[in-house]
Amino acid sequence: MELDIIYEDAYYVAVNKPNGLLVHRTRIAEEKKEFALQLLRDQLGYHLFAVHRLDRGTSGVLLFAKSPEATAPMVKALEERQVDKVYYAIVRGYTPEKETIDNPIRPDKDHKHKAPQDAVTHFARLATIELPIPVGRYATARYSLVQVRPETGRMHQIRKHFAHIRHYIVGDKRHGDWRHNQMFLEQLQSPSLLLHAAELTFTHPFTKKEVTIKAQPPGNMLRLCRQFNWTAALTEAGIEVPESILTD
Repeated sequence: MELDIIYEDAYYVAVNKPNGLLVHRTRIAEEKKEFALQLLRDQLGYHLFAVHRLDRGTSGVLLFAKSPEATAPMVKALEERQVDKVYYAIVRGYTPEKETIDNPIRPDKDHKHKAPQDAVTHFARLATIELPIPVGRYATARYSLVQVRPETGRMHQIRKHFAHIRHYIVGDKRHGDWRHNQMFLEQLQSPSLLLHAAELTFTHPFTKKEVTIKAQPPGNMLRLCRQFNWTAALTEAGIEVPESILTD
């Protein structure tokens, strides 16, 4: 697998991580043999350092540093909330037009001794659809396309926050609704988590210029958006939709 490099300078390199790829080796998925860090290191031929992480199922902008000296200031900027992140997700139900979810994130079972961490997520609804497909006890199924801006960066924050307000992200096997996941898999041939990290904006620690890195959503997500007549909403939000998706 060759990763799609979407940004590179003397200090950093970013890729558009596909769904299902781990950032680095972890004991919770010891059976996995490929990792973004290893793949990109082999692709470029030198060592890299992970600045942040994305969940295995989440696609999108993943930034690496080329040295420990470049890693530290970006990690600090992320910790101090100086990095703006934009995600897109397809979720169950019609969400509010705009809302801020301010709800502490409880640690996973491996870290039960830790106290809940404050977590804030802002989102806006971009489009909706009602499908004539029964799910559970309902004759139809409703979904929303949302733009998400997490203010904090807790583990599984976006997934947990949308579960908290019962607008589960489609394809989320751990925090989602299995009935909707199954419908998307069987009826719409969509097996993946529909959460994409589309933008990362920060002040470059060395050049002091503002950098915005954008990653195009994966083909499966774009296909669904076209099928749901949401391409105009994506375009209005600043996402370029390839002509092949529109005419396929």
